[in-house]
Amino acid sequence: MSFNELPKNEYTQSEMPRKSKFLRNLIVSIKTNHFTMQLLIMFIILIIIVVFALSMGRYPIDFYNVIKILFSNIIEITVDWKIVEQRVVELVRLPRILVAGLCGAALSLSGAALQGMFRNPLVGPQIIGVSSGAAFGGVIAVLLMLSDYFIPLFAFGFGVIALLLTMGIAKAGGGKNVLSLVLGGIVTSAFFASLVSLVKYTADPDDSLPTIVYWLMGSFNESSYIDVWYILIPLLSAGLLIYKMRFLINILSLGEEEARSLGVNVDRSRWTILLAATVMIAATVSVSGIVGWVGLIIPHFARMITGANHSRLIPISMFAGAIYMILVDTVARTASYGEIPIGVLTALLGAPIFAWLLYRTQMKGWSND
Repeated sequence: MSFNELPKNEYTQSEMPRKSKFLRNLIVSIKTNHFTMQLLIMFIILIIIVVFALSMGRYPIDFYNVIKILFSNIIEITVDWKIVEQRVVELVRLPRILVAGLCGAALSLSGAALQGMFRNPLVGPQIIGVSSGAAFGGVIAVLLMLSDYFIPLFAFGFGVIALLLTMGIAKAGGGKNVLSLVLGGIVTSAFFASLVSLVKYTADPDDSLPTIVYWLMGSFNESSYIDVWYILIPLLSAGLLIYKMRFLINILSLGEEEARSLGVNVDRSRWTILLAATVMIAATVSVSGIVGWVGLIIPHFARMITGANHSRLIPISMFAGAIYMILVDTVARTASYGEIPIGVLTALLGAPIFAWLLYRTQMKGWSND
C-alpha cells in the first residue's frame, strides 16, 4: 500500500458512520414519502369513485353537475342544474354512498386487524361469531316489528353477546390461544345461524319473512344520514383504538411467545382488539345486513400495495375497502332494473377473487421453495 493511499483510507473509515446514517435516513424518507404518496393516490381514487357513483343510477346526472352540487354546500355557485338532480344527489345517493364506504372501511379494518392477531390470512370478521350474533339481533328486531332505530341496538347487543359467548367457550375449553378462539367463534356462528333459521321458520311468510330474508342478504337501499352516524361513530372510536395498537398487532403477528418475551400483555391486547372489531362489525351488520368477503379479501390487496406492516396496512385497507364497497354497491343498484342484494354480489366477486389470491400465494410459496 502506497503512502498516498493511507489518508484516503483513514478518511473513508472516519466518514463511514456518518454516510451510513445518511443512507438510513434517506431510505426512511423515501419509504415515508412512498407511503404518503400511496395514501394520496388512494384518497384521490376514493373521491373520483364517490363522484362517479353519485352520477350513476336510473336517473343519470352529469359528472360536472355532481361536483358543482357538492361544492355548492361550501361556496356560492350559480345554480345551473335541476333541483331534482340536487335532491337525488344529496338526499338519496350521498347518504347511501357514505354508508357503503364506511361499512367497507370498517370491515376491511376489522379483517386486517384480526388476520394480524390470529396470524392467519384466511381469517375474516365472521370467524369470531359476531356477524351471526348481530344478524340474529337484527332479525329479532324485524320479527317484533320494532322501529328501525332498534335494529342497530339489537344487532350491537347480540354482537357483544356473541363475542362473550366465544370468549366463554374458549376459556371453558381450557385454552386461551388462537385455536381456542377460532373454535369458539365457529361454535358461536353455528349457534346463532341456527337461531336465525329458527326465526325465519316461525316468521310470517306474507309479512316479516321477506323483510328478514332481504335484510340478511345485505342492502344499502334504505340508508340515511342517521345510518352514517351509526357506522361513523363506532368506526372512529374502535378504529382509532385499533390504529393506536398497530405496533402491538405487528408484535402479536410474530407469535405469542415472542410477544410475551417483549413484554406484551397478550391476553389483554387480544381481547381489546376483539372488542374493537366487534363494535365495528356489529355496527356494519346493523345498517347493511350481512356483507361477507370484504374483510377477508381486501386486506390481501392492501398487503400487495403497502406490505404487512400494520401501521401502513390499516389505513390502506380502509381506503381499499371503502372504494371496493362503493363500486360493488354502484353495480348492485345499476346492473339491473331491480336492485341486487349487496351480500350476493360480494360473495359472487369475493369467492373467485379469493381463489385467485390463494392460488397466487401458493405459487409464490412454491417458487420460493
